[in-house]
Amino acid sequence: MPALVALLAGLVFGAGLTVSQMVNPAKVLGFLDIFGNWDPSLALVMGGALAISCPAYYFAQKRGAAALGTLRLPTRRDIDLRLAAGAVIFGVGWGLVGFCPGPAIAALGFGATKALIFFASMLGGMAIFEAFAAAPQPAVAAQCE
Repeated sequence: MPALVALLAGLVFGAGLTVSQMVNPAKVLGFLDIFGNWDPSLALVMGGALAISCPAYYFAQKRGAAALGTLRLPTRRDIDLRLAAGAVIFGVGWGLVGFCPGPAIAALGFGATKALIFFASMLGGMAIFEAFAAAPQPAVAAQCE
Protein backbone atom coordinates (compact mmCIF):
# COMPACT_ATOMS: atom_id res chain seq x y z
CA MET A 1 0.00 0.00 0.00
CA PRO A 2 2.73 2.56 0.79
CA ALA A 3 4.31 1.90 -2.62
CA LEU A 4 1.00 2.59 -4.36
CA VAL A 5 0.50 5.82 -2.40
CA ALA A 6 4.10 6.84 -3.23
CA LEU A 7 3.44 6.16 -6.92
CA LEU A 8 0.24 8.20 -6.87
CA ALA A 9 1.97 11.05 -5.01
CA GLY A 10 4.76 11.02 -7.58
CA LEU A 11 2.28 11.11 -10.44
CA VAL A 12 0.41 14.04 -8.88
CA PHE A 13 3.72 15.84 -8.25
CA GLY A 14 4.86 15.26 -11.84
CA ALA A 15 1.50 16.45 -13.17
CA GLY A 16 1.79 19.59 -11.01
CA LEU A 17 5.27 20.27 -12.36
CA THR A 18 3.98 19.85 -15.90
CA VAL A 19 0.88 22.03 -15.45
CA SER A 20 2.94 24.77 -13.78
CA GLN A 21 5.49 24.55 -16.64
CA MET A 22 8.39 23.85 -14.27
CA VAL A 23 9.47 21.22 -16.84
CA ASN A 24 10.04 24.04 -19.35
CA PRO A 25 13.57 25.43 -18.89
CA ALA A 26 12.65 28.68 -20.69
CA LYS A 27 9.87 29.31 -18.13
CA VAL A 28 12.23 28.64 -15.21
CA LEU A 29 14.98 30.83 -16.68
CA GLY A 30 12.40 33.60 -17.17
CA PHE A 31 11.56 33.35 -13.47
CA LEU A 32 15.25 33.52 -12.53
CA ASP A 33 15.87 36.56 -14.79
CA ILE A 34 14.95 39.09 -12.08
CA PHE A 35 16.72 42.07 -13.68
CA GLY A 36 15.65 41.28 -17.23
CA ASN A 37 12.38 39.98 -18.61
CA TRP A 38 11.16 38.54 -15.28
CA ASP A 39 8.26 36.07 -15.26
CA PRO A 40 6.92 35.95 -11.65
CA SER A 41 4.34 33.20 -12.32
CA LEU A 42 6.46 30.45 -10.74
CA ALA A 43 6.40 32.36 -7.45
CA LEU A 44 2.71 31.38 -7.29
CA VAL A 45 3.69 27.73 -7.78
CA MET A 46 6.22 27.96 -4.96
CA GLY A 47 3.72 29.78 -2.74
CA GLY A 48 1.13 27.09 -3.39
CA ALA A 49 3.64 24.37 -2.51
CA LEU A 50 4.49 26.12 0.75
CA ALA A 51 0.82 26.64 1.58
CA ILE A 52 0.34 22.86 1.41
CA SER A 53 3.63 21.57 2.81
CA CYS A 54 4.06 23.88 5.82
CA PRO A 55 0.80 22.91 7.53
CA ALA A 56 1.39 19.26 6.61
CA TYR A 57 4.82 19.27 8.29
CA TYR A 58 3.41 21.13 11.29
CA PHE A 59 0.65 18.59 11.89
CA ALA A 60 2.96 15.64 11.19
CA GLN A 61 5.41 16.96 13.79
CA LYS A 62 2.61 17.34 16.34
CA ARG A 63 1.51 13.74 15.67
CA GLY A 64 5.09 12.47 15.70
CA ALA A 65 4.43 10.43 12.56
CA ALA A 66 3.79 10.91 8.88
CA ALA A 67 0.51 9.73 7.37
CA LEU A 68 2.10 6.50 6.10
CA GLY A 69 4.89 5.84 8.58
CA THR A 70 7.85 7.26 10.38
CA LEU A 71 8.46 11.00 10.23
CA ARG A 72 12.13 11.68 9.54
CA LEU A 73 13.15 15.33 9.71
CA PRO A 74 16.69 16.70 9.69
CA THR A 75 18.13 17.28 13.13
CA ARG A 76 21.07 19.48 12.17
CA ARG A 77 20.45 23.21 12.23
CA ASP A 78 23.92 24.57 11.43
CA ILE A 79 25.10 25.83 8.06
CA ASP A 80 28.46 24.37 7.14
CA LEU A 81 30.71 24.67 4.09
CA ARG A 82 29.31 21.51 2.44
CA LEU A 83 25.73 22.80 2.71
CA ALA A 84 26.63 26.27 1.42
CA ALA A 85 28.74 24.88 -1.44
CA GLY A 86 25.98 22.45 -2.41
CA ALA A 87 23.41 25.25 -2.43
CA VAL A 88 25.64 27.38 -4.65
CA ILE A 89 26.30 24.50 -7.07
CA PHE A 90 22.56 23.71 -7.19
CA GLY A 91 21.68 27.36 -7.84
CA VAL A 92 24.29 27.78 -10.56
CA GLY A 93 23.15 24.58 -12.26
CA TRP A 94 19.51 25.63 -12.04
CA GLY A 95 20.34 29.05 -13.46
CA LEU A 96 22.44 27.66 -16.31
CA VAL A 97 20.03 25.04 -17.62
CA GLY A 98 16.63 25.80 -16.06
CA PHE A 99 16.17 22.34 -14.55
CA CYS A 100 16.26 21.06 -11.01
CA PRO A 101 15.98 17.33 -10.24
CA GLY A 102 12.18 16.94 -9.92
CA PRO A 103 11.21 18.76 -13.11
CA ALA A 104 14.07 17.10 -15.01
CA ILE A 105 12.74 13.66 -14.09
CA ALA A 106 9.22 14.72 -15.09
CA ALA A 107 10.54 16.11 -18.40
CA LEU A 108 12.17 12.75 -19.14
CA GLY A 109 8.64 11.48 -19.76
CA PHE A 110 8.39 13.88 -22.70
CA GLY A 111 11.69 12.67 -24.16
CA ALA A 112 13.31 16.10 -23.72
CA THR A 113 16.96 15.83 -24.77
CA LYS A 114 18.04 18.60 -22.38
CA ALA A 115 16.38 16.76 -19.51
CA LEU A 116 18.20 13.54 -20.43
CA ILE A 117 21.56 15.34 -20.52
CA PHE A 118 20.79 17.07 -17.21
CA PHE A 119 19.68 13.80 -15.60
CA ALA A 120 22.80 11.95 -16.76
CA SER A 121 24.97 14.81 -15.49
CA MET A 122 23.12 14.79 -12.16
CA LEU A 123 23.71 11.06 -11.76
CA GLY A 124 27.38 11.59 -12.63
CA GLY A 125 27.68 14.32 -10.01
CA MET A 126 26.05 12.10 -7.42
CA ALA A 127 28.49 9.28 -8.24
CA ILE A 128 31.46 11.66 -7.94
CA PHE A 129 30.16 12.86 -4.56
CA GLU A 130 29.78 9.29 -3.32
CA ALA A 131 33.31 8.44 -4.48
CA PHE A 132 34.76 11.43 -2.60
CA ALA A 133 32.64 10.77 0.48
CA ALA A 134 33.79 7.13 0.62
CA ALA A 135 37.48 7.99 0.10
CA PRO A 136 39.66 8.09 3.20
CA GLN A 137 40.05 11.62 4.52
CA PRO A 138 43.59 12.99 4.97
CA ALA A 139 44.74 13.44 8.52
CA VAL A 140 44.55 17.00 9.82
CA ALA A 141 47.50 18.28 11.82
CA ALA A 142 46.69 19.16 15.41
CA GLN A 143 46.62 22.86 16.14
CA CYS A 144 48.99 24.27 18.71
CA GLU A 145 47.29 26.06 21.52
